[in-house]
Amino acid sequence: MRNLTEDKITEVVLQQIRTDNPRLRQVMTSLVRHLHNFVREVELTEEEWSYSIQFLTRVGHLCDQDRQEFILLSDTLGLSILVDAINHRKPAGATESTILGPFYRAGAPALELGATLAVKEEGEPVVVLGRVTDPDGKPISNALLDIWQASSEGLYDVQDPNRSEGDLRGKFLTNADGEYWFRTIKPSSYPIPHDGPVGDMLTALGRHPYRPAHIHFIISAEGYETIVTHIFVKGDPYLDSDAVFAVKDSLVADFVFNNSAEEAKKWGVRVPFYTVNFNFGLTPKFKPADG
Repeated sequence: MRNLTEDKITEVVLQQIRTDNPRLRQVMTSLVRHLHNFVREVELTEEEWSYSIQFLTRVGHLCDQDRQEFILLSDTLGLSILVDAINHRKPAGATESTILGPFYRAGAPALELGATLAVKEEGEPVVVLGRVTDPDGKPISNALLDIWQASSEGLYDVQDPNRSEGDLRGKFLTNADGEYWFRTIKPSSYPIPHDGPVGDMLTALGRHPYRPAHIHFIISAEGYETIVTHIFVKGDPYLDSDAVFAVKDSLVADFVFNNSAEEAKKWGVRVPFYTVNFNFGLTPKFKPADG
């Protein structure tokens, strides 16, 4: 292990991976090889190496219970959506997944069907409705929809001191026919937090920090795989340049404008308002036995 040259250092490091865990060995072997090959390919300077360490240190310093800068870094490099794509290959009839994002919080309030997510109903009213089914279209009752979104100003409750914790968050159970419906306000496109090292990186790369308007969902049901996904607003200007690369055509929904006072009274919203009809398909955890 002495007098190692740049051509020999990688293999010597790999020889020191002596774990009995085959998966850990596989992952760390590949990681070391790729890291070393990256350094060789770009001929990384000592100044660049030092800056990289400082950059990652700054990322870590900005992580707390309300902000996860490492998730933002992973998201903006396309790593999060790549991991998601590899781990959630969906059959026909199942809803596509997207990234969780850094603003999910457990413990959203349980609400009755038709209730509103918005404690402060500031913005354009929206009624969201649809069904949760299996890939064959069979309704799934008691499916849990855990929902959260940004406000019409593009802020989540944890970012906005004028909003109470839990605002624009809620959980709903589908009825016997797999149906769900709730009220909310129309979300807007917004920038991810860009006042830290991730924002500096985006600026250096000539990229913007914006996400298209969307509503987050985690949908779960007994016997089915849990899905993390979004509904995106059709026509948003950032659909083709999402800062975290999470847009999928199947998740873009039409927010239909409605100026009917009668319909508004039916749903308990102001006029004008929007309606969104979106169905979700879940994948069974186990395939039914043949015969």
